Amino acid sequence: MSEEKQLSDFLNGKTEYTLGLFRFFIAEFAQFGKVNLRATKSMIAIESTHGFAYITQLGKNFVHVVFPFEIPFKDNLCFIKIAQVPGTNQFNHHLRIYFTEDINEEVKRFMKMAYFAK
Repeated sequence: MSEEKQLSDFLNGKTEYTLGLFRFFIAEFAQFGKVNLRATKSMIAIESTHGFAYITQLGKNFVHVVFPFEIPFKDNLCFIKIAQVPGTNQFNHHLRIYFTEDINEEVKRFMKMAYFAK
């Protein structure tokens, strides 16, 4: 018998600061179109017609996001890590947001690419 996770399971007990970053990030994505949040066992999937980003951690003062792309975008200033998923052509690009200003033009470009991929 598995318990289904709810979005509130991830958000309850988080600092107001982190919740503000979370809301800001989702609002930025919503500028591209419809956004759905789906709680999974270990993360929050951000979706429209497909999953295009995942919030894997809500820390005390940050939001950790993963963008899955089919190629590594190594020439950037925003991702703290890029790792290939073993046995696939998926490269997970890790972004850690500490301030709303971290969602700059470069990050927005990758957000748009992720939103409109596939």
